[in-house]
Amino acid sequence: MNEIKNSINKDIPDILKNYKNIAIVGLSDKPDRTSYRVGAYIKKAGYHIIPVNPNYESVMDLKCYNTLEEIPEPVDIVNIFRKSEDVLPVVQDAIKINAKVVWMQLGIVNEEAAKLALDAGLQVIMNRCIKIEHSML
Repeated sequence: MNEIKNSINKDIPDILKNYKNIAIVGLSDKPDRTSYRVGAYIKKAGYHIIPVNPNYESVMDLKCYNTLEEIPEPVDIVNIFRKSEDVLPVVQDAIKINAKVVWMQLGIVNEEAAKLALDAGLQVIMNRCIKIEHSML
């Protein structure tokens, strides 16, 4: 387990400097929701965000996809706004689409999903907010 903990949350500045296509799983179209505020911040910061939420056709004037596998372009970071217990299928899909990073937002922890992603060669950020981390660069 220490091996996993030592591999998580590494290289955040490099990740945020080198990867620009971010799929946001669970992005809401409600401006008062954390996922919306984080997505809006990341978009304004110059990242290309890709909304993933089966409840919407579009969010922030961007086409919204039902699943990661529907996205027709490469995804660098899969940023997850789902309950910890719902993360594993998202990570499995992130592996299928050859994402580079799985990023579980603040408060989201799933050790099994983290290990699966690490074993597949993805970088893993867990229990961290991408907006907060970016603002510290």
